[in-house]
Amino acid sequence: MKRAYFFWLLAGFLSASAATAQGLVPLRDGASVAFLGITFIDTSTEGAYNPVRADETARLALVQDYVQTRFAEDGFTIVDLAPISTDLAAVTNPADCYGCETRLAARLDADYVLVGEVQKVSNLILSMNLVLRAVPSGEVVRARAVDIRSNTDDSWLRGMRYIFKTHIFAEG
Repeated sequence: MKRAYFFWLLAGFLSASAATAQGLVPLRDGASVAFLGITFIDTSTEGAYNPVRADETARLALVQDYVQTRFAEDGFTIVDLAPISTDLAAVTNPADCYGCETRLAARLDADYVLVGEVQKVSNLILSMNLVLRAVPSGEVVRARAVDIRSNTDDSWLRGMRYIFKTHIFAEG
C-alpha cells in the first residue's frame, strides 16, 4: 500500500510540474506504443469482502479501448503484444514492476511504453493514472493522475478524457 501511494504521489507531482512548466517533450509522430494495459486495484472495503465485479471489469476494458483508440487516432501504432504475452501474463501490475514494462517494450522495438492503473478507494472515490515512458531509456515523457467521483462508465471515461486533454496530448 505504501508503494502504491508513493507511485500516485510521484505521478501526480511529475504531471503537475511538467504541465506547470509547459515543458512537455513533443511526442514523435507515427511512433510505436506498447500499451501493456491498465491494472485495476481495489483497496476499498467492498473489494476486501466481495469478488470482482463484472461492471468494473467491463469499465476497465472500456477505458483500455478508449486509450488504444485515442493513440491510433493520433497517428501512433499500437504494437502487437503477442511476442511478450507469456512474460506479460506473469506480471501482476505492469505499472509497478521495477521497470519491467520498459524492458518488455524494448523487446518489441517500441518507441514508447504505456501503462496505467485505476485504484478504487470506495464506490465513490477512484483514482486513475497513465504513464508514457520512452523506450529504452525509461524516461517518463507523460504522466498524469486524477481522482474521479462515482463508479460509472461515464465517470471512468470522463477521467481518462481529462488525462488525454490536459496532458497526454496537450499542446505545450
